[in-house]
Formats: sequence, C-alpha cells, structure tokens
Amino acid sequence: MSERPILGPQDRPPLSRWIPLSIQHVFAMFGATILVPLLTGLNPSTALFTAGTGTLIYILVTAAKVPAFLGSSFAFITPLIGITATYGRAYALGGAIASGIFYLIIAAIIKFTGKGWIDKALPPVVIGSVIIVIGLNLAPTAIKEALYVGSTGNAEDYSLVYASIAIVTLAIAVFATLFIRGFFNTLSILIGLIGGYLFTLVMGCFFPAYKIIDFSKVTNASWFGLPFLQVDEAGHYFWLAPKFHIFAVLTFIIVSLATICEHLGDTLTTSRVVGKDFLKDPGLHRTLLGDGIASAWAAIWGGPPNTTYGENIGVMAITKVYSVWVIGGAAVVAFLLSFCQKFGAVIQTIPGPVLGGISMLLYGLIASSGLRTLVDEKVNYQDKRNLTISSIILVIGLGGGLLEFKLGAKFTFSLSGVALSTVIGILLNLILPKDKKEAKAN
Repeated sequence: MSERPILGPQDRPPLSRWIPLSIQHVFAMFGATILVPLLTGLNPSTALFTAGTGTLIYILVTAAKVPAFLGSSFAFITPLIGITATYGRAYALGGAIASGIFYLIIAAIIKFTGKGWIDKALPPVVIGSVIIVIGLNLAPTAIKEALYVGSTGNAEDYSLVYASIAIVTLAIAVFATLFIRGFFNTLSILIGLIGGYLFTLVMGCFFPAYKIIDFSKVTNASWFGLPFLQVDEAGHYFWLAPKFHIFAVLTFIIVSLATICEHLGDTLTTSRVVGKDFLKDPGLHRTLLGDGIASAWAAIWGGPPNTTYGENIGVMAITKVYSVWVIGGAAVVAFLLSFCQKFGAVIQTIPGPVLGGISMLLYGLIASSGLRTLVDEKVNYQDKRNLTISSIILVIGLGGGLLEFKLGAKFTFSLSGVALSTVIGILLNLILPKDKKEAKAN
C-alpha cells in the first residue's frame, strides 16, 4: 500500500513547484541516460532528445495515466556494441527499431490473449538468470575502460593513472550510494561521475599524467545544434539512415524478451508506489506499446532504445509526488537541454577511466538486480530443475557460448551471449518436466 500522495497522477502543480519538481527528475535520470550512449559510441545529446520525446510519446499512448520516465536502456548495450562492431552503426539502429516493433507485436497479443503466456515462457528463474548475464557480460568492458588506455585490454596499455581515477570515481559513487540519504541518494551515479571528473581535472593541474581531459570539442562546439542529426568532420549535419540485417534484427528481438520482463517489473513497482494497478488501467498492452514506439522512435534518430526508469520511480517513492504533469515537465527539460551542443560536448569530455569506475558499480548493480529477482520471487534452488536452468544460462551467457550456421555462401547466422542464453533458457523452461506439486500449482 502506498502512502497518501502529495500529488496524484492527474494533479498539476502550480508552475512555481512544477519546474523544480520536474528538474529533480531530470537529475535522477541524467547519469544513466547519458552513460549508455557514451559507452556505445552514440551521441549523448541525441539520447537526451529521444528520452524527452520518447517519454512524451509514452504519456500520450498511456492516456497520461502512468507517471514513468523513459531513458536509455542498459540491456541493449551489448547488442549495440556487438552489432556496430560487426556490421556498422546503421544496422545496430535497424535492430533497435525491430525491437521496438517486436514490443508492438507483443502488446497486440497481450491485448487479445492476456499475459499468462509470458509468465509461462519467462518465469523468474529465467528472467533473473538472464539479467545476471546482461550485467556480468559487460564487466570486461568496465575493466578495460578503468585500467587501459584506449580501452584495449592489452598489458602494454595498462595505466596506473587510469586505475587511480577509476578507483576514486568508484569510491565516490559507493559512498554516495551507501551514506547519502534522501533524494540525493538517487543521484549516486551522477555524483560519482562529477566527483571523478573533478578529481581528474584537479590532478591534471598538478601532474601532467592526469591531464587527459580535452576541451577542444567544447571550444569548437556551437551553442545551438540539432541533436537528432549526426555531424561529419566538416561540421555538416546528416541523418544516419538505419539499415536492417536479419542477424541484427534477431539479436535485438531476443534481447527484447528480457527487457519486456524488465518493463513488466518496473510497471509493477510503479503500481505499488503510486497505489494504482497500471497493469489493468491503462493495461500492460498500452504501457508496452508506449515503450515500443518510444524505442523505435529513438533508434530512428540515432539514440539507444528506451526503457522505463527505476531512478525516477525512486524519486516518486521519496517525494510522494506521482504527477504525470511533473514527469512530462522533466521530458520537456531533457528535450530543451539536448539542443545545447556545448552541453553535449562537455559530456563527451568525460574520461574513459571515470566511465570505467562508474561502470564497475553500475554493471554490478544490473547483475545484482537479477539476483534480487530470484530472491524476491522466491525461486527454489533445491528444485534441481531451477538449478539446471540457471546453471546452463549462466555458463552459456558468460562463457562465450556460440551457435552459428551458414545459409548459402553469403549468409551466416549466429547467436551468442545474452541472446543465446535467453533462447536456451526459454527452451529449457518449456522442455524440462516440472515437479508434480509445482505443475499442479500452475
């Protein structure tokens, strides 16, 4: 049961309170939203633009009933990096669009059949294990950024300077997470980023080895620009048209199975915080539809797929302000910030070891949220069936498992990592016999 709200979902505050309440939500989502594009090579300003506009789309689709902010999804970091490296960024964006369309298809099925089949295909033992794989699959990326110049991972590129910056950044973020109370506790990632950045700046003034922040991009950037377009070396704007490849599409769709479960969990949490059942009104099909359209919209303009943000749910839980108007105001603020190119250039000066230090905590938190799913749903690991499913998902997902076959001379299809472990987990759950008592309960 939620406590009596200060502002309910439909309540509109006076402007004098509306603006600061909305800016508060921008601070909560900011660190995570810009971190995803920084880690995947996308434009942070574009991510702000698509987060703001995507949230407004979500509010429209859900009939302004659900107070949820949409920002960059961490679950898609691995496919964004992998597909970009293999086929190019245009194909990664095409895959992201396909994942949004897949959401729309699932929303339509739920509209007419209900959501019981999702619970059967993706029980907590599969969801929790896959989320652990998503977080830990990213661990090597965090270590490379934290310790090696150029994020190479090569021994000759190891830097003690990088390591010290990453450790300080991580320590600040951990301190903020554990010891700061109230609203600022929701900003622990942002506090860690700022703290690590300032440490690097100060140390760079005294020790040349620490002088790794380059402000030339900030100097050269204009004050105003179009965040939804790419900029070439000559300063000309262009639109990077998404392209589609069957492997990229299938990879993103398979990862979407895990993010749909994440969406379901966030919607349930929001319902508990606000005290309204959003799975019934406006319905899971409407929230999924809004999320899917927002994700496809983001990819069209070169941004990462979106997801509902737990950080903003935390702000609502602390403040007891559940107003959709406030969330909409935050979306407008993010939209306006995205047009300041100098602001975006400053974000891009964040050093790799600062991002690495933050990522060590953040990726661990993703994996830990998978553990929390297993604990909260009381997954019974005395049941050998559950133990078997989790074990195989973790080994395949983290051990570099690969399924590959060729169709003709040109087309090679392969699945690995998160995508392969998700498919294997679903198949095992459907094939392996259940305990008789459990089967009766279901």
